[in-house]
Amino acid sequence: MAMNRRTCLNALLATGSLASAASATPARGAQSSPGAKATGRLRQGVTRGVFRRASNPMTLDEMCRTAADLGIEGFDLIGPQDFATLKKYGLVPSMVPGGGSIKAGVNDPANHAAIEPRLMSLIDDAAAAGAPNVIVMAGDRVGADGKIISDEQGMETSAAFLLKPVKHAEDKGVTLCLELLNSKVNHPNYMADHTAWGVGLCKWVGSPRMKLLYDIYHMQIMEGDIIRTIRENIEYLAHFHTAGNPGRHEFDDTQELNYRPIAQALAELNFRGFISHEYTPLKDPVSSLKEAIRVCAV
Repeated sequence: MAMNRRTCLNALLATGSLASAASATPARGAQSSPGAKATGRLRQGVTRGVFRRASNPMTLDEMCRTAADLGIEGFDLIGPQDFATLKKYGLVPSMVPGGGSIKAGVNDPANHAAIEPRLMSLIDDAAAAGAPNVIVMAGDRVGADGKIISDEQGMETSAAFLLKPVKHAEDKGVTLCLELLNSKVNHPNYMADHTAWGVGLCKWVGSPRMKLLYDIYHMQIMEGDIIRTIRENIEYLAHFHTAGNPGRHEFDDTQELNYRPIAQALAELNFRGFISHEYTPLKDPVSSLKEAIRVCAV
């Protein structure tokens, strides 16, 4: 005999089937996985540049509040003087700047006396704040004396200099990250302009606390083949920066990089560091950041 709706409902309640079905079906608008992060499996970070706008610029407090509200965990290129602001919003100083500059880096002995004390101090500051990384810059292929520095000479000089700071970084649980930049468009003569040079330096230094900041925009210009390069060198890659190419702007259909499969490759590699957005938006900064987060939320 067919059951009417009331009889069927009573039967389901009696067996607990209806309650089980209800708990398995998320409410409208709810996420299917209650514990899922808005940023997905990867830890995402930001830089000040992604909040840049011509009128009514945001304060660091406003940037941090917005980033935290969107699920961001890290804030790159913030020095110790602003660590307290990040802490208010539960953000990590994910890449601390100060280990030399693009033009005056560790590849030239003339810069070492100025870089060493600052780098050692930044390692202490980073460790105290729970910051995982301190940036190191290779420097220009033209030295302070105006002479050309060969890539081989620059690597040897950099490795010899970094042995002391990296030992201190080991003791403090901080990773030194040499940044890879392009020398074709943005930074002519910058020495660490290919992954192979950076990996060679890491191997020479020979420490688990000496790795690379792999800037995807810059390496797309110099090398391309991003996903294969990441997979082959992941043990030396501690941190990533994103931006669209050409132009170093936000992710949209005007640029050639497809960040979704790049992020997917990092997740498949079980990457535990940060992928931080470092572009200059042409559109509304917050809307562009939401889209960047969505694309990388794999």
